[in-house]
Amino acid sequence: MSFYEVLTIIIPSTLLTAAPLIFTSLGGVFSEKSGVVNIGLEGLMWVGAFTGAVATLTLEHAGMGQASPWIAILIAGVAGGIFSLIHAVVSISFRADQTVSGVALNFLASGLTIYLVKMIYNGQGQTPYITNNIDKISIPVLHNIPIIGPIFFQQVTYTSYIAILASFAVWYLLFKTPFGLRLRAVGEHPAAADTLGISVIKMRYIGVILSGVFGGIGGAVYLVTITSNFNISTIAGQGFLALAAMIFGKWHPIGAMLGSLFFGFAQALSITSQQIPYLDRLPSVIMLIAPYVLTLIVLTGFVGRAEAPKADGVPYIKGQR
Repeated sequence: MSFYEVLTIIIPSTLLTAAPLIFTSLGGVFSEKSGVVNIGLEGLMWVGAFTGAVATLTLEHAGMGQASPWIAILIAGVAGGIFSLIHAVVSISFRADQTVSGVALNFLASGLTIYLVKMIYNGQGQTPYITNNIDKISIPVLHNIPIIGPIFFQQVTYTSYIAILASFAVWYLLFKTPFGLRLRAVGEHPAAADTLGISVIKMRYIGVILSGVFGGIGGAVYLVTITSNFNISTIAGQGFLALAAMIFGKWHPIGAMLGSLFFGFAQALSITSQQIPYLDRLPSVIMLIAPYVLTLIVLTGFVGRAEAPKADGVPYIKGQR
């Protein structure tokens, strides 16, 4: 197998596995840029995946066909936004420890979604498999481009490219618009922003809710493109990889995208290793743990000095500096 053939296998798989991480890490950027630590990205993906599964199955029954997973992704975004209000109220309004609140959100999401699955599907621990996935396709015209066409535009999903475009859209929103300036201001200098008439509480609520929307979308995309059903092991740490990608990207939307692509590449290697020469000789357990080992190496060796927004994790009390 030539190096070019290896690329035609690994790159499409990387784009597939990175898409949910990109959406979720972008959600983390919104929350933390506003000054609220969000360890609960894993829980938001749980809610998104659960909602995506139930919504897709319901819409399929209603005869929506191929539109079902796309509508379900939007519904999952709404569900994630609503669920994130728990974290917002606890950490912003009640000024509880944001890390503890995020961890609690993860436990609540995993327990609640599995409980609801058992209630809805007669005691079963998982949902039925959806019929209408978002399948891999070859993008018309583009997949015929010599050399790069088969690598980047063949056997890919539209969600991968939507996620990449969303990264640039979020970058523009955060760094080129008044809204983005206000959001970043309350994450860096909330007292100064308050004196300028910016509502710190309102902007932080918006940041956390947007993190929920993107986290819910990320979970739903993971379900409708990769797993096809929801069970206790569906998400399996994807939210923590998204959190790591956000930190790896230094709380910047483009950096978060690149970090997600890196971790997507690590996961793609574990998935496609049996098709790649030399890697197929390694014990499967090594490839399975590779994404998480790489996460530790990257976070400790390459971004140990990365600095979060100055007011990240600090509750704001009006009148205090």
